[in-house]
Amino acid sequence: MALGALAWKDDRALDRDEVHYRARAFGPDARPVSLLIVNISAMGLMARCDTGYAVGDRLHITLPVIGVVVAEIRWSLGGRLGCQLDRPIPLSDYYDLLAVMAQ
Repeated sequence: MALGALAWKDDRALDRDEVHYRARAFGPDARPVSLLIVNISAMGLMARCDTGYAVGDRLHITLPVIGVVVAEIRWSLGGRLGCQLDRPIPLSDYYDLLAVMAQ
């Protein structure tokens, strides 16, 4: 196997900021779920979750400063979820959000 075959490209438009924030969410079945958000950007996040969800499922996640955001699960692996937000968080609100999540 050639070394080039092992390369992986991250096509994210924005870098993620590392956080460690417990958030409440509601899954597609409207049941509450706890998430541990481990990184976030204005357009998406990665979280740890004990509940198994499928790619394409949608979560309603409560974030400080922002309120409820809707996110589509883009990948799910071993208790981790990668989500894309339906609407990007405005950068002015995003920096306020990060300040609260970092506390």
